[in-house]
Amino acid sequence: MKAHTRETQATMTPQKSLQYLKEGNLRFQNNLKANRNLLEQVNDTSDGQFPFATILSCIDSRVSAELVFDQGLGDIFSVRIAGNFVNEDILGSMEFACKLAGTKLIVVLGHTSCGAVKGACDDAKMGNLTKLIEKITPAVNAVTEPIDASLRNSKNLDFVDNVAEKNVLLTIDRIHAESPILTEMEKNGEILIVGAMYDINTGEVKFFEH
Repeated sequence: MKAHTRETQATMTPQKSLQYLKEGNLRFQNNLKANRNLLEQVNDTSDGQFPFATILSCIDSRVSAELVFDQGLGDIFSVRIAGNFVNEDILGSMEFACKLAGTKLIVVLGHTSCGAVKGACDDAKMGNLTKLIEKITPAVNAVTEPIDASLRNSKNLDFVDNVAEKNVLLTIDRIHAESPILTEMEKNGEILIVGAMYDINTGEVKFFEH
C-alpha cells in the first residue's frame, strides 16, 4: 500500500475516510495488516504529506491511532493528550490539518478504563495534572447516574466508561463552539467530525452515530 499523494487525497470524501478507518480497525482486530513498505513510504512522503484524517486520542500507550486503525506514514494526523480534550492549540492544529493540509475527517477517540478520566472521577490533585483533570470534570458532572456518591469514582468502571464517552461528546461540542473554521467546513460537507470509543479489551473501535 502506497502513501497518499495529492491526487489520492483529493479522491477521499469524509465518508470514504471514515470507511478507511473502520476497515483498518477490522484488520487490526483480526491481526491482519495492509501490505505496506514503511521505508518506501518514508521516501514517498519526503517531499510532502497528504493525510486523509485527523485523530485526537489519549496518550494511553495502548491506544496508538496508527496501529488500531492500521495506517501507515503520511495517512493520518495524530493528536494525543491525556483525556483527549481540546484547547486552543489543539484546535489550531486541527484547523491546520483540515483547512491547509486537506484532511477530510476528524475523529475524537476516547477509550475504556481511561486513567485521566479515572482521575477526574476521583477529583485527583497532583501538580499540573490537577489542571488537566479539571478539563474532564464537566463530563463527570454531565453523567447523572449513579446518584450514589460512593459509586461515582474510578472503582466503578461502567461509570468511568460513561464519563469517557460523555467527554468525547463534549469535546466535539467544544470543537463546534470554539472553531468557526471547522464548523463551517463541516456545514459545507468538506469534513466530518465524529466521536468513537476504543475498547482496550477487544481492540474494537465503536464509532458514534452521526
